[in-house]
Amino acid sequence: MPARLPRLLLTPGEPAGIGPELVVRLAQSAMAVDLVACADEELLRRAAIRLSLPLKLLIDDGSPLAERMPAQLRLLPVQLMQQETPGQIDPRNALYVLETLARASDACMHGTYDALVTGPVHKGVINQANIAFTGHTEFFASRSASDVAMLLVGPHLRVALATTHLPLAAVPVAITPERLRRVLHVLDAGLRRDFGIDAPRIAVLGLNPHAGEQGHLGREEVEIIIPTMDALRADGLHLIGPLPADTAFTPVARARYDAVLAMYHDQALPVLKSESFESSVNVTLGLPFVRTSVDHGTALDIAGRGCADPTSLASACSLALLLAAKRQSAAR
Repeated sequence: MPARLPRLLLTPGEPAGIGPELVVRLAQSAMAVDLVACADEELLRRAAIRLSLPLKLLIDDGSPLAERMPAQLRLLPVQLMQQETPGQIDPRNALYVLETLARASDACMHGTYDALVTGPVHKGVINQANIAFTGHTEFFASRSASDVAMLLVGPHLRVALATTHLPLAAVPVAITPERLRRVLHVLDAGLRRDFGIDAPRIAVLGLNPHAGEQGHLGREEVEIIIPTMDALRADGLHLIGPLPADTAFTPVARARYDAVLAMYHDQALPVLKSESFESSVNVTLGLPFVRTSVDHGTALDIAGRGCADPTSLASACSLALLLAAKRQSAAR
């Protein structure tokens, strides 16, 4: 009997953004995977029509597939609240977006799918609907009651974040020993389990310029970061730093570590995105299921024009398959 294809669940994200058309484009590929979209059926059909691409949608009945034909996509249906207009966000669809995320994560926690790959959401429009929402990472962490870490993966660099979607003014108070211990333990465990690195070397960036200059440019390194790193080294973690962010990404520095922990979102991600924007992937470490995501936004300015590039979504699917295979192999 032919082996079943791995099952990837996709959430297209914001219906007025490029996510639905990226899913339709991905469905055209010959990727050997059972692709299932958690989405509104007519939303995907309209995206296919706008792209002038074929699309065969089948309700997912859970049966194993040994082969998937190009342009075929299975569906875990969730009904859109209001028909989308590409490029124009509508708060009435905020609940639809959250329902796709809830159904998808619950299905993955039940083992129905091998991994979850998410398209870009628009945080602002969800908050406009009076629903507090800071991002996929926080949503899935809460849904699964898990300690998680956001890891961005490029061809030559892995960057994790101590804080994720916070205003810059809120970052210093959020850098606590508890947070650093939690994130570094999740990062260390994730690099071991999901990336097969037996003894991960993690570079930790300082919060302040020059990593605080021994307390002359800020006290967070001296009072919080260094003591926490010393305690974690005693637990067996291989930590380097704290390093000044302005020199941590030179070729010589990169040779010393397997991943970087940045203190805040824009401290390190501009480096990663400037060199691998199309191919970098967002991974949530610490979840009970594999979750990857595109590393770009909803691109409302080009939504509906047929020019969105599916490379990042394809990269997210490829990495999700690798991580899922590692977990399944380790479980045998």
